Amino acid sequence: MSILDRFRLDGRTALVTGGGQGIGFAFAQALAEAGADVALADIDLARAQQAAEAIRALGRRSLAIQADVANAADVDRMVQTLMAEWGHLDIGINNAGARGWSPAEEMSEADWDRVMSVNLKGTFLCAQAEARVMIPRRYGKIINTSSMSGLIVNRPQCQAAYNASKAGLIHLTRSLAAEWAKHGLNVNCISPGYIRTRFLENSPVASLMPFWTDLIPQQRMGDVSDLQGAIVYLASDASAYVNGHNLVIDGGYTIW
Repeated sequence: MSILDRFRLDGRTALVTGGGQGIGFAFAQALAEAGADVALADIDLARAQQAAEAIRALGRRSLAIQADVANAADVDRMVQTLMAEWGHLDIGINNAGARGWSPAEEMSEADWDRVMSVNLKGTFLCAQAEARVMIPRRYGKIINTSSMSGLIVNRPQCQAAYNASKAGLIHLTRSLAAEWAKHGLNVNCISPGYIRTRFLENSPVASLMPFWTDLIPQQRMGDVSDLQGAIVYLASDASAYVNGHNLVIDGGYTIW
């Protein structure tokens, strides 16, 4: 098989959480262009449906599923919906996340719990449900979206809960990779740096983008397209010997 053929995803099925917009939709689009059928899960069903239509326009099958990844019953229903339609799951992209910008001394318990429930517990619940249907087939690629914030402390914004959740997610990825390798599964994560999305541009910290850009060796914010090659690589057979890895895509931010 040629090297380019090893990147193809023809006949594969994928599930992307938080797939209705931003990074999640960019991941879904890349997987579809590489040949996969893609189910998009989002807490906002209308957003997922719109994204699914765009995937179908690429000539691939797609499903739109409403799900709150912090809710175990929703997660189980999400995976079983895909299984009922397509019969197997090959690629699980656990991308749904929650942000929290607040000084640590002011953060409420409810805000802390929300960030941890989505970013850490939610990713675990999704990976667990995906693995349960992958293990019997002895094949599966699970890819979690972490962040460079799991490796460094961002500045000048305050986001202790988010940083801690993403650091935990990186180690969760390693732990699951070690446990499930014997079942034929690969578990890895991608850690984006500062990526320009509509959500970020409309957020309370949008004014910080020039400051962040000055700290990036490449002197630019990332685009969602900068992440697409990585997701196809980790989802494909080209990465068959990559397991428990955290792929940082940050324009060099964390090398200073």
